Amino acid sequence: MLLNIVHQTTYSYDQGLPYALQRVRLTPRSDALQTVERWELTFEGAQEEVRFIDHFGNQSRLLSTQPGASTVTVTAKGLVTTIDRTGVSGPHTGFAPLWLFERETPLTARTPEIFALSGSLEGPDLLARLHDLMDEIKSRVSYVTGTTTAATTAHEALIAGQGVCQDHAHIFIAVLRAAGFPARYVSGYLLLDHTDHQVASHAWAEAHVSGLGWVGFDVSNAMSPDERYVRVAFGRDYRDATPVAGIRQGQAQERLEVHITVEQ
Repeated sequence: MLLNIVHQTTYSYDQGLPYALQRVRLTPRSDALQTVERWELTFEGAQEEVRFIDHFGNQSRLLSTQPGASTVTVTAKGLVTTIDRTGVSGPHTGFAPLWLFERETPLTARTPEIFALSGSLEGPDLLARLHDLMDEIKSRVSYVTGTTTAATTAHEALIAGQGVCQDHAHIFIAVLRAAGFPARYVSGYLLLDHTDHQVASHAWAEAHVSGLGWVGFDVSNAMSPDERYVRVAFGRDYRDATPVAGIRQGQAQERLEVHITVEQ
């Protein structure tokens, strides 16, 4: 499937910024599940300082604002050809060792409630049990926007019984790590059935399964990713794969707007 994607992020401030630095992870890579046909990033109110590949393999850029800028806009757009391999992307690669994805983070900490779910992964046929776990998390944690933030932990979302795709991914990852399996966070895009326009990128999890490698699980949609998904960045949790994040000087109040279009 050939997908056309436009992702525009605009930061507006009530006064000019003395200085701000943003890290941008908005460039997908070609791999077993997708081929990037064309991709470009453009910036208004900021300029690129450096670009690099981080230890997770994410294409990253650092942007600095122009002095006195009150609006910063980052636009990513391009064409990506995808294929359906039921979420199987293959063997682990990159600088980060596989064992790193077995370690908990503040957002995916092992709590008694998380450990209780990890018991469901005991026994044969791990792949089937992973699908059962995905269904169990979805049944326990309803998809409700506006109830969690980027700082909400897997434990907090599980106890609250509601959250969004980021929370579903964190819970899935935390449970796998509690059971001793590598798991990682994925940010990217999803072609929706009834609309081309979205206000946030998507997120899901990948588990490392012996003999298959990394396999994706989208708890929010109770499925493994197919040709409607585009993978952009990976990490231990949301903080490692945040599309745009940064720091700024001054007391200006910030307003964020995100507009995403994913079309076939």
